[in-house]
Amino acid sequence: MSEFTFTTEIPRKDFDAFASSHPMSNLLQSWNWAQIKSNWGHLHTAVYKDGKLVGTALVLIKQLPAGFTMFYIPRGPIMDYDDKPLVSFFLKALKQEAKKHHALFIKMDPGIEIGKYPSSDSGRPRNGNEKHVKTLEDSGAIFQGFTTLIEESIQARFHSILDKPEDILAAMPKKTRKLIKEAEKRHLEIISGHDELLDDFSSLVEKTESRKNVSLRGKEYFRHLLDTYQDDAVIMLAICDPGKILSDCRNRYDDLQKQIDALPENQKKKRFTLEEQKASAQKDIQNIQKIIDAVGSADPLPIAGVLSVKFGKTAEMLYAGMDDRFRRFMPQYKTYVENFKWAFDKGCTEFSMGGVEGTLDDGLTHFKDNFAPLIHEYIGEFDLPVNRLLYKPSKIAYEKKRASILES
Repeated sequence: MSEFTFTTEIPRKDFDAFASSHPMSNLLQSWNWAQIKSNWGHLHTAVYKDGKLVGTALVLIKQLPAGFTMFYIPRGPIMDYDDKPLVSFFLKALKQEAKKHHALFIKMDPGIEIGKYPSSDSGRPRNGNEKHVKTLEDSGAIFQGFTTLIEESIQARFHSILDKPEDILAAMPKKTRKLIKEAEKRHLEIISGHDELLDDFSSLVEKTESRKNVSLRGKEYFRHLLDTYQDDAVIMLAICDPGKILSDCRNRYDDLQKQIDALPENQKKKRFTLEEQKASAQKDIQNIQKIIDAVGSADPLPIAGVLSVKFGKTAEMLYAGMDDRFRRFMPQYKTYVENFKWAFDKGCTEFSMGGVEGTLDDGLTHFKDNFAPLIHEYIGEFDLPVNRLLYKPSKIAYEKKRASILES
């Protein structure tokens, strides 16, 4: 019979080596995620089977009233869920550890994928891994259901993820390739960096917050991500030069006028075509002039940006922002594709654009579909009661405060 041992003193090197190379690898189970969630306590836990490391879990600890706590394991524990004795031992050990910290319950949402399909596939085929609901229930966990909406759980159950293609541009839908070319015609330059781009990136995120009436994160949180993950984190900005665009539009207009002036009177069809093109150029001049007037300058400026972090096989786009005045320039398309290249050049095999609503019919899902991802459906949340007497009332209190817990 195998011998299992549990520890809260695993070396960082061993923890990250296991978590980053496991098929269930996820940024939220990296060692450093505990530093990002600095307003939570934490434990780095592990299980060995006959001396071999077979499971890890970053446990976040939330302080509750009256000296109680809540344990939360985002996208974990990481282990082989087909090994039922291992699952049973790990959950029992976590429960015993939780008692030492006066935890009322343990919440976890393992990174078990139960489906992978295009958002257009109404059949939503599953892979059989939903069997692990029973595996966890047999070990005392309480399943919270196959939720649909993002707000129903701490982590979204549905994510848009792009598998590494042989050729990124070739893998994009025809419409997306066209929009990328449209962005390139606007001379958009994509730059990447870290702290030196924070002010501009934070400003773009604020513009997105204002436009969508949502609350995201601020400059110091972004700085914390960059400083913590260092070379595995990046900010990418799309830089627009309105003055150059205006000059190009005027040159195009003048060139079209010269062609019209040089046309013989009998070339009416050609004249009509050139007049249409000239009217379009005139409209472009008016549009970019309006933007310059609104911005107050024709100097180059950032108009869209993303912040992404890599861990293991996957890079995650955590935050994005855009100046909506430049939406017709399609900056996000060029920025996203360059971000994909950054991740795949660093050895990633997947790029996650983040969570979407499980209805798969909302605007965010449709936008992300422009980059040819697949929907990865995860199994969902489980609760492991620690204090049976107080679990139900604490669960009710948790549901009322879920939003604030998520934001922290």
